[in-house]
Amino acid sequence: MNPLLIGTAARYFLEVARTGSLTRASEQLHVAPSAVSRQIAKLEDRLGLALFERKGRGMQLSLAGERLATHVRGLMLDDQRVVDEMLGAPRKAPPTLRIACTEGFAGGFMAEVLAAFRRRHPQCVLHVIAASPEGVSRQLLRGDVDVGLKFSVALENGLRIVHQQAAPIMLMVAPTHPLAGRKRVSLAELAKHPVGMPSSGTTVRQLLDLVLSLEGVELQAAYVAGYSTLESLAERGDAAVFSSMLAASLLLASGRLCAVPVSEFRLRQRNIQVLTSEKTAAQGDLQDLLDGLGEALARYA
Repeated sequence: MNPLLIGTAARYFLEVARTGSLTRASEQLHVAPSAVSRQIAKLEDRLGLALFERKGRGMQLSLAGERLATHVRGLMLDDQRVVDEMLGAPRKAPPTLRIACTEGFAGGFMAEVLAAFRRRHPQCVLHVIAASPEGVSRQLLRGDVDVGLKFSVALENGLRIVHQQAAPIMLMVAPTHPLAGRKRVSLAELAKHPVGMPSSGTTVRQLLDLVLSLEGVELQAAYVAGYSTLESLAERGDAAVFSSMLAASLLLASGRLCAVPVSEFRLRQRNIQVLTSEKTAAQGDLQDLLDGLGEALARYA
C-alpha cells in the first residue's frame, strides 16, 4: 500500500476490509478506533452506500463494499507500478503470489506443488492462507489473493474456474478396520462404528449433514475435529472418518489408511476447484502456478 497516492479514507477502508475489525485495523494503522470509524462513516456518507455489514464480532464487506475494495486495490496496484518505475528496478520487491485454500489442501499436497513451483521460479515469494470455503471466495473477490483452492458444489459469481474435477467424499479407515476392503459402505451401516466428522463450515460436513437429513439417517459422531486429528484417529483404528483422496493422500500412499467409497450418490457430487477472480489476467508466474496445480490435482482424479 502506498500512502502517498491513496487517500486516508480509502486506506482506512481497505484495512478494515482486510482485518474485519475496527480495532485490529486501528492497531495496524496506529490510530484510534474512533478515527477509523469516522473515516469509514465519511466515505459511506459521501457515496450514500453502506460499505460494511456490522456483525457481533466484526465488520463484513457489503456487496457495494466488495466492489469498491476490488476497484481501490486495482488503483493501488497501478500506483505501485508507477512508483516502482520512478524508483528504478533495484528497489522493486520480489514477485509474490498469494494462495488461499481450505484445510484439505494445506498439508502435503500444497507443499509438493509449491516446492516444485519454487524450483522453477526461485525468485518468487509464495504466501499461503488457510481459510473456510466462504473465506477463500471472499479473499478472491476482494483481491486479497491471486488463486483459491476449495471443495465446492456450485459456481460463484465473480469467480473463474481454472481447473475442476470430481472429489467424492470417502471413508478413511485403518487397514485393520472391519470396513477396510469393502467395495462400498452405507451411512446407515456406520452407526455401528465410531465415526469422526470434520467441524462445521467445511464442505464435507455441510454435504454430510444435508445427505443425512435427506436420507433420514441418524449418525452420531464420536469425534468432531480438524482433518489432522481425524486422520490420526483413523490411522490408530479408533474411528472411521470422512475425507477426500487428496486430503488423505500421504497416509493413503504409505498404506496407513484405506479409502472406502460411500453408497449415497450425493456424497460424490462435490468438486475440487482452482479459482481466480474474473478480473485476474493469468500470465507468467501465475499461469505456471495454475498449470502446476491442475497437473498435480489430475493425479488424484
